[in-house]
Amino acid sequence: MQPLNIAIVHPNLGIGGAERLVVDTALALQNRGHRVHIYTLHHDAAHSFSETRDGTLDVRVVSSWFPSSVFGRMRILCTTLQVQSLARHVAADHTQYDVVFVDIVSAAIPLLKYAQAHILFYCHFPDLLLAPHETRLQRVYRAPFDLLERMTTGEADRVVVNSRFTQETFRRVFPTLPLPRV
Repeated sequence: MQPLNIAIVHPNLGIGGAERLVVDTALALQNRGHRVHIYTLHHDAAHSFSETRDGTLDVRVVSSWFPSSVFGRMRILCTTLQVQSLARHVAADHTQYDVVFVDIVSAAIPLLKYAQAHILFYCHFPDLLLAPHETRLQRVYRAPFDLLERMTTGEADRVVVNSRFTQETFRRVFPTLPLPRV
């Protein structure tokens, strides 16, 4: 098999379960002979897995002038803008990627299509189910982001999830999209 150029897009490369998944995926792909670049908005060497700071993995930190929140509010708006900024950077990179692995935020997918690569989206859990929708203001604020998540998730060439539970939840939330692989 010909080695592939693979980009992994992950918003914040710290220490956690999603980050461990990204690191282990990158290591497994590298061990199979593929070239892997991890793109992130934030990577703190003091709070990260050793493989991301000792040169084992190629981590590329892309700065974004968008804040992570505005006075502790509007986090989803800021995250969406940050991830889209990151996606623009990956799509504009001169490296021709065969596959772009998008983790956590699907809002990056449409812009990553410009990279002319296959897009794999790892859906941990639909974000629209994690956010509060209790008040009218919350529902109005979340409506465009929930719609964006529904639209952009379907833009991936393949969606994967980590469990049958998440697969069933995905099917219920996104009934018109193909069932993701576990």
